[in-house]
Amino acid sequence: MSEEKKHNCESCPMRKKAEETPKSFMAHLWKWHTKWCPGWKAYQESLQKAG
Repeated sequence: MSEEKKHNCESCPMRKKAEETPKSFMAHLWKWHTKWCPGWKAYQESLQKAG
């Protein structure tokens, strides 16, 4: 019984704001955040496996 884990990154408000305004401070903060965030890394890995 294997259930696919849903990652919060899919609906993250910080991510959405950064994508809306890619040159904003929030976007720079988001990009920095993704360099070390274990949740983001797991999310990216799950996307690669899925697709």
